[in-house]
Amino acid sequence: MSDDDVLPEAVDSRRRTRWSGIVGLTLGRWWRRATRTTRGRIASTIAAVALTIALLVVVTGVALALADGGVANGDDADVRVIPEESGTLSSVNGVEDPRLGATNERAATIRAQDGVEHASPVLVETAQLEASDGEPRTVRLVGVVPDEESRTVAGLPAGELEAGDPHYANGSYEGPQEREIVLSSTAAEQLGVNAGDDIPVSIGGTGGTDRVDTATPSVTVTVTAIADEGARGSDAPVGVVHLSELQSYSGSDDGQLADRLLVWGETEAAQSAASDAYPAAAVEVAGGTDPSALFDDGLAFATSVIALLVGVTICASFVATTMGMTVNEDRRTLAVLESVGFPTHSRLAVVAVSTGITTVVGSIAGIGLGMAGIVGVNAVAGATVAPGAVAQFHPLLVPYAIGVALLSGLVAVPYPLAVAARTSVLEEVGR
Repeated sequence: MSDDDVLPEAVDSRRRTRWSGIVGLTLGRWWRRATRTTRGRIASTIAAVALTIALLVVVTGVALALADGGVANGDDADVRVIPEESGTLSSVNGVEDPRLGATNERAATIRAQDGVEHASPVLVETAQLEASDGEPRTVRLVGVVPDEESRTVAGLPAGELEAGDPHYANGSYEGPQEREIVLSSTAAEQLGVNAGDDIPVSIGGTGGTDRVDTATPSVTVTVTAIADEGARGSDAPVGVVHLSELQSYSGSDDGQLADRLLVWGETEAAQSAASDAYPAAAVEVAGGTDPSALFDDGLAFATSVIALLVGVTICASFVATTMGMTVNEDRRTLAVLESVGFPTHSRLAVVAVSTGITTVVGSIAGIGLGMAGIVGVNAVAGATVAPGAVAQFHPLLVPYAIGVALLSGLVAVPYPLAVAARTSVLEEVGR
């Protein structure tokens, strides 16, 4: 009796039973082959997929950190103001990213609004701090305007600085300098200093060009506090200082430049005040790393796309080759399935599901390796030349990695299917 002679419900039930049987059979075969008969080849395929996915996760994590700005963005603010990619905001010779202008004045305007607790511009510069052995060490300096409350900026407690920013002096930059710095534990360890020690600092360039001049120290600062080991941002060489002092050292006082502006307070009030002060900038409500930032940063987006293309190509090539060889060696089993009544599409389904299982298992292993890789990359970078975390992990990387693995499997599966389709009972019996 054909499917046309029975009720649709019965047909659907029969199809579900048939496909569940195929999947169950494939899972059993795959497990036996992975643990007994062809475990070497299955293991090598899983390892290749895992390494490819791990590389994809690490490179995408680097791109995400590049788009998000790294550890210097770690704060507990309620609203952030960042410059858009437009000519209306300050940029130096069109080389570096645009910056916000008139930040000190506009931050004061924002602080005066109802519902706003505090507002501070944030300037990030690379500097050379002299270690206890006399050698310079690269540290990322973050300039802020602290207040009486305990707030976190760049992962460090900005409240350890003296409240206020007296050097600004209503825009004259002639007020007294506090010359204080709060260091991350990593920075303190690399410099070999403790709280209360004085450190010569050298910052080169103008307008925030991040050029470092180590010829002569620009100023000496005192370590007021060192962040705890468990503090966010403590694993990168970062230091927090007063904003106007860093602006003066780097030449950013001309235009009151800053990389972003942070606002604390009621979300709606803070957002409204920030939007009024900077109508041409992007006003973001705090909420963690945003993967969509990849699409707003050209370099980060290009990096992630290249990683995707390379990952799919390598993964699909290796899966197609190894699974094709496995199917070729498994022709006799396929012939037995044909002889007991498995139609062609069912036999091909067995091969396709087996390929999918292999890629999924490899992707899961690759995600774990990728997470470990991100930790390792950040540890190595923080201990050498990088001024902050260079890679970030986001939960969305998990479904993304599995999706890329499945895509690679879809690209690879036609070859093993072609090998399986050429298998016949008569040929295998003759062999």
